[in-house]
Amino acid sequence: MREPEQLTSNWLSIVEMPDEIHYYDAEGSLRDDALKRRISRLSYPAVQHGRSLIAFADPKDIEDSFEGVASLRLRASVSVTNFVEEGFPDVDLRARDASNMMTHLIRDSWERLCRDRGMISYAYSGAEGFHISSEQAANGHRVPWGRQGGGRRSSMLRNVARKHVWKYGVTALPRLWPFWHVRLKARVLFAEENGTPEGKSVDDPKKMHRLRRSGCKGWRNKQWHGRLLAFLEIMSMDSAYIRVPLAPGQNMLLSSEPVLFTSPVSTSMPDVLDADGEEADESTLGRPEVEEEEA
Repeated sequence: MREPEQLTSNWLSIVEMPDEIHYYDAEGSLRDDALKRRISRLSYPAVQHGRSLIAFADPKDIEDSFEGVASLRLRASVSVTNFVEEGFPDVDLRARDASNMMTHLIRDSWERLCRDRGMISYAYSGAEGFHISSEQAANGHRVPWGRQGGGRRSSMLRNVARKHVWKYGVTALPRLWPFWHVRLKARVLFAEENGTPEGKSVDDPKKMHRLRRSGCKGWRNKQWHGRLLAFLEIMSMDSAYIRVPLAPGQNMLLSSEPVLFTSPVSTSMPDVLDADGEEADESTLGRPEVEEEEA
């Protein structure tokens, strides 16, 4: 059909960042790997560059964090935009490397927030995913959402089907073009049902891959859409934004409403089921047997 159609993406706009990012130089002697080891224990993200450190944390927090390990002197502070576009020419840090560091800092901060919220992590190929735990939503519980979608609906983020517990989650992929945003790649983690809320972990990557391919093939666009918005409802805690700490007193704000795009054409296929109707459809999780729970 030659009519425009509004589509919901999986992109979240980054609507606010700290004004500046800082470059610190280590002074005096420094033990091998001392910076690397301490950075891995920080409560906020930072990136090492030789004997130097790049972070959003202010000098006092850096001094407290590295006391007894290294003496770090503030060498330069630049706006986050200039950092990405120009790097730090004085220390031979090119714009491309600076851009990669920025996406690393954003992703690291998101993952720290997910861990702090008690989500279940799983190392997928090349990226880590975070999934809703039983403490955040019980199996079969429908999480209300709708502020982002214009109404009040609900979707499941966990349930038991085909003798497995499935758990919805996402992997965050920060991007700085065409504008600063985070793309959320949908993930579904499976565990063997054993009478506990979380189930028994599936340690075989090939089996996990087969479960993802077969278990979710019955999910339609509206189900993926509903689960994403329910996930964002939990992350935002009823706020218009998701506040992601970058350093003490420094936060990144993500919009809790996905970016909308407009397609110049729309599908002629009938939209026969609403979001709640599809949630109860027997094909929601592959092809479950009659006696098994709906997804």
